[in-house]
Amino acid sequence: MGAVLSVRDLRFSYEDYTLEADFSVARGECLAIMGPSGVGKSTLFDLIAGFLTPERGHIEFDGTQLVGLKPAERPLTILFQDHNLFAHLNARQNVAIGLHPGLKLRSDAWSQVDTALAAVGLAGLERRAPADLSGGQRQRVAIARALARRRPLLLLDEPFNALDKTLRLELLAQVRQLMVDHRLCVLLATHHDEEVATLAERVLRLNADPSGLARADRATRIQHAEPLPV
Repeated sequence: MGAVLSVRDLRFSYEDYTLEADFSVARGECLAIMGPSGVGKSTLFDLIAGFLTPERGHIEFDGTQLVGLKPAERPLTILFQDHNLFAHLNARQNVAIGLHPGLKLRSDAWSQVDTALAAVGLAGLERRAPADLSGGQRQRVAIARALARRRPLLLLDEPFNALDKTLRLELLAQVRQLMVDHRLCVLLATHHDEEVATLAERVLRLNADPSGLARADRATRIQHAEPLPV
């Protein structure tokens, strides 16, 4: 697998904090980003997504330079800890809004929404409001929305922290299967070793030194007891 996401010589500073990053991720691979709270995992995601602008460096995906593109123009989806569902929309509409903010979809796009909901085990629950779904089901709706958008780069910003361990691992295994099926490039920000063991092939550790410099540039391959599915 060749590199599809390439982050080179990236630098971002804010007050007394500086983040530097240099790494790549292949198609169909998950790279875990680990480090203490506040070290810059979400900042790194915001730079890749276009919510922040680096001082220097390159972020390329599949040969296209992303720096300078608006967030909506970048080929990615972010899944947050807060599932960001709209209370006045049902599960089906919450997935569809990821395709069109006005929910003006053609029949083939609605089929795409239903396929995504079925893929995460929510067939039959399409008409339920978020308040009528469990925490795990609401997060599944968010995963379905990410899947329905069909963006090849998926950023997981600690999206399962609020869930119990059993449900967290179940959803991670589901994301793993979706990643394999759709050849997604995935970045996972996490504090949990079991999440890394379930989803990732490599881990990139982000730590800040006393000067406030955080570096992300040395990914370590994980030794799994059993081979991950390919």
